Amino acid sequence: MAEVLNDLDVVALLTPVPDHGLGVGQTGTIVYVHRGGEAYEVEFPLAPRRSVVLTIKPEQIITLKGLPVAPAV
Repeated sequence: MAEVLNDLDVVALLTPVPDHGLGVGQTGTIVYVHRGGEAYEVEFPLAPRRSVVLTIKPEQIITLKGLPVAPAV
């Protein structure tokens, strides 16, 4: 089973959504998880003060991870 993503995870599209002007690599933020990860509501920013929220299947996105935290010196 694939990893279940969480609210506020940052993701990128693996497939385009041309009806909404979104291409591969477009980033967005998960705002709702459906039934343990069957689908996700993802908010994609389009322009300042403008975004679109779409229902996206898990196979359409990849989670983006930040850089590892550097050890304290």
